[in-house]
Amino acid sequence: MDLGIDGKAALVCAASKGLGRACAFSLAREGVKVTILARSPEPLEATAEEIRAATGAAVTTVACDITTPEGRQAALAACPDPDILVNNAGGPPPGNFRDWTRDDWIAAVDANMLTPIELIKATVDGMIARRFGRIVNITSSAVKAPIDILGLSNGARAGLTGFVAGIARKTVAHNVTINGLLPGPFATDRLKSTVTSVAEASGKSFDEVWQARMKANPAERFGDPAEFGEACAFLCSAQAGYITGQNLLLDGGAFPGTL
Repeated sequence: MDLGIDGKAALVCAASKGLGRACAFSLAREGVKVTILARSPEPLEATAEEIRAATGAAVTTVACDITTPEGRQAALAACPDPDILVNNAGGPPPGNFRDWTRDDWIAAVDANMLTPIELIKATVDGMIARRFGRIVNITSSAVKAPIDILGLSNGARAGLTGFVAGIARKTVAHNVTINGLLPGPFATDRLKSTVTSVAEASGKSFDEVWQARMKANPAERFGDPAEFGEACAFLCSAQAGYITGQNLLLDGGAFPGTL
């Protein structure tokens, strides 16, 4: 299936590893010129080389902290007129809300709500003028089913989701869509780190905890990041212009609700 985005330009945040990397790969396979962002230059360049070798696509890298004005300026200087924006950022740490300070909350909201909003503000009018735009916000399954120890993430990502629910209904008339992708457990470095911490705290082996968590999911496995990347690419496709303001849950069936 030709997704109709060959030659488009994409800005993909937090793309050196994990789900952001998978999204960049899938877009590049469709002929999209991708600009990928991350804080650490070495893994970022390594990912860029892998994408170029695998797809032949043009890949630009910007090592920056996208949560800062300087980082956003650098990213937009490298890709000033993106047709596709993939907002992504690592989630804030887990914990007990009684221990979180105002600074903890500000950091979470800044990274997981305000930064995506700033990037949308900087790019959406250009998309509207060109009559094509696809914005995908990678959030979390916690938007649908909050996790008590992830209160910082629950709050910040829910705030972004609420904001998008309004603006997405204003931009779609111009063929600019804004949607959320909500990952459940995917086999990424972040999940491996979490399982390692749980294993150490419980005295169990990594493999024991890993296998138990997989079996607890209705799919009896973790998601493959490549699956997530392909879902992202479809939401960015020409064919997805009638999908906006939606939040697509990719969790192997873990969420038990009907809606």
